[in-house]
Amino acid sequence: MSESVAFLLLLLLIGYIAKNQSLFVAVTVLLVLKVLMVDAKFFTFIQSRGINWGVTIITIAVLAPIASGEIGFKDLADALKSVYAWIALLSGMAVALLAKGGVTLLAKDPHITTALVFGTILAVSLFQGVAVGPLIGAGIAYTVMKFFEFFR
Repeated sequence: MSESVAFLLLLLLIGYIAKNQSLFVAVTVLLVLKVLMVDAKFFTFIQSRGINWGVTIITIAVLAPIASGEIGFKDLADALKSVYAWIALLSGMAVALLAKGGVTLLAKDPHITTALVFGTILAVSLFQGVAVGPLIGAGIAYTVMKFFEFFR
């Protein structure tokens, strides 16, 4: 058994024990691809494009209430009268900017991905977190690294 299969099986077990459907399904898909002996280039392709696909799917889910008519301009105008809405607006902007830094960091320092992925796995499996962590985590790491570089 290869190291990658053993690692994936461990993650599958963690996903099962933690009852984390996202982790369980993701690992199952990757194991099926491994069993089918999909070329390693395909995994590289998934790695390079997967984050963009995930962000696109999340964006579609977030915009679906607009498409269904559940949320309209009146709702937006009403929401902007709330202090919490302004906090949410600024938080959304901050997260988008952090994620931008995360993309930059992951492109420049791919070895940091291991620590970020492990942190995400821990949060997903132990704390029922959501696996958007690597990108945001990389963005936070990038911001902190730039902060330290500034004072160096």
